[in-house]
Amino acid sequence: MRTVHLVVLAAALFAGASLAKLPPLSDDAKAKAAEAAAKTAWSDKVANFQLCKAQDRAAANYRATMKQAGQEAKPAASAPAACADPGPYVSAASAPAAAASPAASAPKKS
Repeated sequence: MRTVHLVVLAAALFAGASLAKLPPLSDDAKAKAAEAAAKTAWSDKVANFQLCKAQDRAAANYRATMKQAGQEAKPAASAPAACADPGPYVSAASAPAAAASPAASAPKKS
């Protein structure tokens, strides 16, 4: 019975520490978190693109196999959307520099 009281007392002491407020994030930490979120979103887009391409290959293989067997593969009910390539990753820090460079290298009109 005594150990139960000690466990409850210890839990009550540590509960106060767990309810303390954390200090706000610094601007650097916020920037790193935003960069990590952007990179994760881009990685998700790349994974979806790779999945789309794999599904296209599987469907093409299915149609070819059905054609070889002398059967007709039923077309899809609706036209599938084209796979969208997300392109290379561009960090938020280099985005302004990348946006400025095409304008600077554009030919000037005389």
